[in-house]
Amino acid sequence: MTEIELMAPDWPAPAPVHAAFTTRRGGASAPPFDSLNIAAHVGDDAVAVAGNRDRVRRALRLPADPVWLEQVHGASVVDLDAGSNIGTPRADAVVTRESGRVCVIQVADCMPVLFAARDGSAVGAAHAGWRGLAAGVLEATVRALEVDPSELLAWLGPAIGPRHFEVGEEVRAAFTGPAADSASAFVRNARGRWQCDLYALARRRLAALGVCAVHGGGWCTFADASRFFSYRREPRCGRMAALLWLESP
Repeated sequence: MTEIELMAPDWPAPAPVHAAFTTRRGGASAPPFDSLNIAAHVGDDAVAVAGNRDRVRRALRLPADPVWLEQVHGASVVDLDAGSNIGTPRADAVVTRESGRVCVIQVADCMPVLFAARDGSAVGAAHAGWRGLAAGVLEATVRALEVDPSELLAWLGPAIGPRHFEVGEEVRAAFTGPAADSASAFVRNARGRWQCDLYALARRRLAALGVCAVHGGGWCTFADASRFFSYRREPRCGRMAALLWLESP
């Protein structure tokens, strides 16, 4: 088994903030989940998934097991500080202000968006596909952090790029109806449909919130099959993880 591959967000987060993004490389899962699948809901062998999660935990020296969400493409946010026994919440974002609690988002084309307060007092993570973006998951996460938006850093992790994310008019209308300036994130293609830029949509919404320190973006999970899982490319596939936590000073 090869060593797992981890990506470190390219953002100026303060010392207490730790974050990482897993690729598909270095796990125990067999095709089509090869090889570092961290998702328990996609039909992969449970023993392989548990082993992959353990490998991630040991590689990152996580202070605790991540709180795995049942993601539903909505805008609900879990506050990890609200209780110690929260099970597997149905939500698409998570926040904490306490050290030793690990936020995690699972993706395979949808965008993981990580947040950190500049002073290291709070962190949060959001699962932002087009449905979550339209539902307001970024806005809900920023509210839950209870930090002035101008004091937040954001990182946009690997997601499907605009060249490969074709959508219908209903998706475009979900954004351009409420905000006409979102139209620039959609380009009509030769089939009369639209190429959608998730990164541009996220940046516009973050700017409207007052979150101006936005980093990352620019990958395409569909195009890079050697590093990333992609649901659009292969509907039966694994998931990658964006992880975020605070450590004591």
